[in-house]
Amino acid sequence: MNIHLEIAIQAALSAGEEIMKIYNGDIAIEYKEDDSPLTQADTRANTIINSFLKPTRIPIISEENRQIDFEDRKSWQRCWIVDPVDGTKEFIKRNGEFTVNIAYVEKGHPVYGVIYVPATMTLYFGNVESGEAFKSQLKKHNANISEVADSSSRLNPKIAGSSIVEVVGSRSHMSQETLDFVENLKKGGKDIKIVSKGSSLKFCLVAEGSADVYPRFAPTMEWDTAAGQAICNAVGIEVISEETKKPLLYNKENLLNPWFIVSKNQ
Repeated sequence: MNIHLEIAIQAALSAGEEIMKIYNGDIAIEYKEDDSPLTQADTRANTIINSFLKPTRIPIISEENRQIDFEDRKSWQRCWIVDPVDGTKEFIKRNGEFTVNIAYVEKGHPVYGVIYVPATMTLYFGNVESGEAFKSQLKKHNANISEVADSSSRLNPKIAGSSIVEVVGSRSHMSQETLDFVENLKKGGKDIKIVSKGSSLKFCLVAEGSADVYPRFAPTMEWDTAAGQAICNAVGIEVISEETKKPLLYNKENLLNPWFIVSKNQ
């Protein structure tokens, strides 16, 4: 296994263990300037992840780090992109659908991605270079790399051809753009089934064959998507910008993503 992927896995598992200590206790909530929630889990997990990544001497873009000006970032050939707790609202609701996201990016493209689900000790990781992604169901947060490898099964997307298209979206409130997207699929003669998950697990649904397509017509940041894109790309799933009609890129001047669609055939 690549050393950077190993480091990302170890960082995610260690952060997940700390997150669950807070999850199982009293959750104190603060609010950022944009009114998004922040908990001790976000800050503690970020500190742990930084402790693993900083020794690599590769710069880090994290939701919970001070954001670095693009004038300093634009010369970076590689970087880490991190969301210590993706789905803080899910964390606060205690529904288990929150993740740790860590991606390694080169020249704007995700190369390795790790998504850890602390509540279920489920780990997803992908290597775009080798064209492989895996899912591990762990028995403990502090599993070593050998234990991760031994418990891993390869991810395989759905094979095209079914008359039913499983679309990742909200069961209760989809945007008008998503509803229009679904209607266009129906006009093509497809039966539609809506599947729903929180956080970056939406990418994992498509990568593991539990869904066909994930249209995202709402704001996301680079740390929300980089790890998921790496895992999807590793199994031949594309993450295409609705703005450029090309794959999402990272370490942009504006860290806000355009709308995008995740699917195998675009």
